[in-house]
Amino acid sequence: MTDADIAVLRQKIHGLPAEGYVEALRERLPDKEIVYARTPAEEREALRTVPVAAGFTVTPDLLDEAENLELFACSFAGTGHLPMEALGDHGVAVTNASGVHGPNIAEHVLGSILSFARGFHTAWRQKDRNEWRSFQTHELQGSTVAVVGLGAIGQAIVDRLEPFGVDTIGVRYSPEKGGPTDEVLGFDELHDALAVADYVVVAAPLTDETEGMFDANAFKTMKPSSVLVNIGRGPIVDTDALVATLETNAIRGASLDVTDPEPLPRDHDLWTFDNVLITPHNAGHTPKYWERLADILAHNVKQAEELGAYEELENQVN
Repeated sequence: MTDADIAVLRQKIHGLPAEGYVEALRERLPDKEIVYARTPAEEREALRTVPVAAGFTVTPDLLDEAENLELFACSFAGTGHLPMEALGDHGVAVTNASGVHGPNIAEHVLGSILSFARGFHTAWRQKDRNEWRSFQTHELQGSTVAVVGLGAIGQAIVDRLEPFGVDTIGVRYSPEKGGPTDEVLGFDELHDALAVADYVVVAAPLTDETEGMFDANAFKTMKPSSVLVNIGRGPIVDTDALVATLETNAIRGASLDVTDPEPLPRDHDLWTFDNVLITPHNAGHTPKYWERLADILAHNVKQAEELGAYEELENQVN
């Protein structure tokens, strides 16, 4: 493997081969030599010389040999799995994939909300039974939607809700940062949002503060007519408390793209509820993943060339 400017390490996402990432980068950076390291040996060889590597992770032992590495472009939004201390010790800047999932996850959330508003989940069940029978529906217009977590995904959700004539409440760890919602509250004011929301969207990361945030007490505050939509992480919701809430019709329903446990066992109670939509952590699926990831990395490579250093990069996390 010849010396290169960028090495794309072994990776797959949503069944998409990494060759698509390589091709997207070559289109955006035609003057750069970009290689795809297909094996562990090729990864080790490439990391010895390249200034930029792109992948899901890199091990400390490989970093010890990566004398020229200046940027590791992580293909995940989360970086908790990375050896951040070792990367810092080696002077390697790290970026993540924040924002890549914004459009597709926001569309998933909007689809979930509209499904419950217009009763599509009921229509699908009746279609399976060849049953022509009218059913009650709701209007999304005039509803209140609380979005818990106002990162890139939360903001993309709010942007897509804007044409529907809804009131929005954002709940975030640092409310002083503001946001695109009509009102922004802190985590300590979560119940103020739950008490008035018709739809509650969980778009926060899993942290010590958010784990178990939606417990029996939270569900007690939510309106009986409200719907929970979770595209964040499963453990943010207390599953046992959610099941108990659904068993007593204490909320209208739930759309769960993430669960705890995950995968959800075949015999789990959540499968038995007609008013629960379950998707297998699928909201993040998009055929545009590599293109959006390549946009971020190409921008950062050009930025580094202009500044003469891998600093002030888009999505830099260290």
